[in-house]
Amino acid sequence: MAKVWPLGNRELSIGILGMTEGNGHPYSWSAIFNDYDRDLMGKSPFPTISAYLNRQPKSTIGISGAHITHIWCDRKEDAIDIAQCSNIGNVVEKPEDMIGKVDAVICATDIGSEHVRRCRPFIEADIPMFIDKPLADNESDLKQFVKWHDSGKHFISSSSQRYVKSLEPYYSDHYEIGKLMYICQPMCKKWETYGIHALEGIYPFLGKGFLTIVNSGTYERNMIHITHGSGCDVQIPLCSGMYGGFGTTLLVGSVGNRTIADNDSYYSFKKQMDLFVRYLRSGQEPFPFDETIELTKLVIGGIMSREQGGRKVELNEIKER
Repeated sequence: MAKVWPLGNRELSIGILGMTEGNGHPYSWSAIFNDYDRDLMGKSPFPTISAYLNRQPKSTIGISGAHITHIWCDRKEDAIDIAQCSNIGNVVEKPEDMIGKVDAVICATDIGSEHVRRCRPFIEADIPMFIDKPLADNESDLKQFVKWHDSGKHFISSSSQRYVKSLEPYYSDHYEIGKLMYICQPMCKKWETYGIHALEGIYPFLGKGFLTIVNSGTYERNMIHITHGSGCDVQIPLCSGMYGGFGTTLLVGSVGNRTIADNDSYYSFKKQMDLFVRYLRSGQEPFPFDETIELTKLVIGGIMSREQGGRKVELNEIKER
């Protein structure tokens, strides 16, 4: 494919890399682009994906002028199954086989420590990318991504929680509860992979200016306290089996509060992919890369604090350059 940026209004061929344990994004994101086989998706390892896809009107499926055309997974049998479920025409033998055949690549794995290795061939070949959250989980890899971005390479990363339908109106208008003083955002699974969901969901409320992070918990039961320059405190209890916390946000202000719950995963994923395609066509990032840097520092700081006995980590300790 021609190395032209931005990609404009042409038909887009996109490759996808997957998958990691417990992360069904290659199934769902590919289906959002390509439509899907209802019967086969119902037999996939991720029944919740089939459930929320089946609730959607047919008219909501698909992104105009863009399709997932190539897939690679660590296990070929996974790639074959996803391809059959989500109408992907080409299963490649190794990731680099996509180079020259696709306009962009989605790295749909959520282990931050693997992302530099997985993404390097494409970034260095000037193929634009979407990289699943978190971008990185250590300072060295964050520095590498910042170096690539500074040199003009094209990639974005985000959590779908930034696009939760019921949170979006409150990002710009929560005046009825007064000055925002406290946010509680529970989350499930592991801090290394799902902490970013909690962080990015609350980030638009406060914007840049996070100061410190403490993780006084354990690998299985993280207890996060974050401070922000606005004076707002954030707590994130994150436990491996606490699935009831996903999609629930408590906002407390000086005169009122709101508890917001939302489990519309399809809306969040579809908007995330819509914005990726818009980025490919226009070259305009959905939000400044500096936000991704700060969010990644929070992920790293939460790991550092836990591994150092709950030490308060100043965010400016973590360097991106």
